[in-house]
Amino acid sequence: MTRTLLSFGHGYSAQALERLLLPQGWCIIGTTRSAAKAEAMRARGVEALIWPGADVTEAISAASHLLISASPDDGSDPVLAALHDQIAARADQFAWAGYLSTTGVYGDHGGDWVDETAPLTPATRRGQARVVAEAAWQAIPDLPLHIFRLAGIYGPGRGPFAKVRNGTARRIIKDGQVFSRTHVDDIAQVLAASIARPDPGAIYNVCDDDPAPPQDVIAYAAALLNLPVPKAERFEDADMSPMARSFYAESKKVRNDRIKNDLGVKLLFPDYRSGLKSLLRQGDT
Repeated sequence: MTRTLLSFGHGYSAQALERLLLPQGWCIIGTTRSAAKAEAMRARGVEALIWPGADVTEAISAASHLLISASPDDGSDPVLAALHDQIAARADQFAWAGYLSTTGVYGDHGGDWVDETAPLTPATRRGQARVVAEAAWQAIPDLPLHIFRLAGIYGPGRGPFAKVRNGTARRIIKDGQVFSRTHVDDIAQVLAASIARPDPGAIYNVCDDDPAPPQDVIAYAAALLNLPVPKAERFEDADMSPMARSFYAESKKVRNDRIKNDLGVKLLFPDYRSGLKSLLRQGDT
């Protein structure tokens, strides 16, 4: 029986999962807002739908698995806003459903550790919208939902090397600030492991083993490139956009024991150093 994944918002992380599933004979139906991206998806063997716009009724009917990567739009989940009733009516046909959320739902914990049982106290509007979206998906009866709270994503094309090379990388120093990160290939293997071992209702943090200050990552990238380390700037004095400054509103270290213990995942890139070395070997710029 052909397994069919319907992927709403078939972006960076979903494409990494695509690379694992297509060689196994999966059918993947992905949505995108862009005609150019749809064309590229079709070239890779994905059935692409431009949505919103296309009628996705047949795709929902055909799907055995459901992945939601689309982020909240104006505070609400765009997939549920348009398709809640269709998905709810077919909830029990899915063998697995996954919602890609963010560790931003935990808010600021002053650099302390959090796990999946930590209270959800987001400090940003983005995090608050994710909490609402998580709850809305969880409220659908009989949907075999799995929530994946992703840390800061990096990978091919999303490393720090280009900014270090062109001189735009910044080392913003805020005392006690740490971020957790995850390589996109580790996101893909966590999703694949969950699909192979469904546990409806489960919530997983997806991150590496080494939460670190952001300035350390930039300094390490510069060292790998044999380029000067960008000068340090105090957070309090740095000229930053409100969006950039908001990322520093939360500091926490995220535990990932559950993906290891429950799904048997062994991280490909357990820290940013191994991840950045791999990107450089692959020619990432």
